[in-house]
Amino acid sequence: MSKLRADAQRSRAAILDAALRVLEADPDASVEGIATTAGVTRQTVYAHFPSRERLLAAVLDRLTEEAVDAMDAAGPDTGPAADAILRVLDAARRASSRYPMLLRRFGSTASSAEDGREQHEPVADRLRRIVERGQLAGEFDRQPPVDWLVTVIIQLGHAAAGEADAGRLSPEDAEKELSTTVLRVLGAS
Repeated sequence: MSKLRADAQRSRAAILDAALRVLEADPDASVEGIATTAGVTRQTVYAHFPSRERLLAAVLDRLTEEAVDAMDAAGPDTGPAADAILRVLDAARRASSRYPMLLRRFGSTASSAEDGREQHEPVADRLRRIVERGQLAGEFDRQPPVDWLVTVIIQLGHAAAGEADAGRLSPEDAEKELSTTVLRVLGAS
């Protein structure tokens, strides 16, 4: 890899790291503020991300990557499927809890259901593997379609986070209710 290419990758990573920190503190922060925190010029930010929207999309991609990495580290393909689904959901929740303001902001500004579906696809892939494995092993009800169950699990995760954010459930109770409901939906035996 050339020195120029390595420098560009470091610069991009610094911008995204700074954007996560700055936007978590102030979701309306300027590109200038992000650039200053990253130690680069505003022009450098725009060289990597031609618009604020592209920068925000890259930040959301980074958040998704972090959640997926945490899910993978939780061992989605090991142990009973019911245990795996709970481990993976907990790992995703812990990774996501680092940036509550950003996630709240992204959740309220999703432009379409299709964008949300595309953004969730890496998460859905991990959940799909576990659900399929659980159905094949007889741990989960085999009747509901896998994709339906994955969609329901993702929506339940959003609902649990929303209830905790609104103060209607404590974070611990939201996590407990999510776990209980997911296992019921899956018909875990």
